[in-house]
Amino acid sequence: MSMILVVSGTGTEIGKTVVTAAVAAAAGGRRVAVLKPAQTGLAPGEPGDAAEVARLAGSRVTAVELARFPEPLAPATAARRAGLPPVRPVEVAEAARKLATEHDLVLVEGAGGLLVRFDDEGGTLADAARLLSAPVLVVAPAGLGTLNATALTAEALRARGLECRGVVIGSMPAEPDLAARCNVEDLPVAAGAPLLGAVPAGAGALPGAAFAARAPGWLAPVLGGSWAPARY
Repeated sequence: MSMILVVSGTGTEIGKTVVTAAVAAAAGGRRVAVLKPAQTGLAPGEPGDAAEVARLAGSRVTAVELARFPEPLAPATAARRAGLPPVRPVEVAEAARKLATEHDLVLVEGAGGLLVRFDDEGGTLADAARLLSAPVLVVAPAGLGTLNATALTAEALRARGLECRGVVIGSMPAEPDLAARCNVEDLPVAAGAPLLGAVPAGAGALPGAAFAARAPGWLAPVLGGSWAPARY
């Protein structure tokens, strides 16, 4: 049976793409598709987040991008400034369902945080997840400030009747400071959901084969890996 998993974050530039790639790589022999509804901040022809997931996780991953807007802004703002039609949650849901007919796992990677606007009517990634009845995996930073942002994201999910599948730290320092060490225990409390992994800082710079081989060690068994929280 096919599964759709939405990957969101507590903010931008915190490792969503690398976590999405790790989940794809840990899927073993399953057919995986990654859907990027709105890619912002890139010109035509430049490799986007979906292509980066495929580079890291392997060529067997189907990468799909619905729309691209050149300025590095929220999708609704970037679409409006570019004079292009926005991506709407219903279109995201339709594309994900179509991919699910041919793949075992569909990963829908958002842009920025959960409630960043896709269109001027206020449609968000949360709306797409609701239309899909899909669980949401939250990617969070390791350090100081992450607990509040994670708690707010989890609260927004609960308010919409959405399942928070768990939290993954998007970039864990090799030598975590006190806050990062404590957050390994405190993040699941803030989220009301389990901590399901920690991707090492700099993992996205690895060659694809090395990344794919190591990825299962960064994720908990429920995501296809073997990771368990470390004691600091």
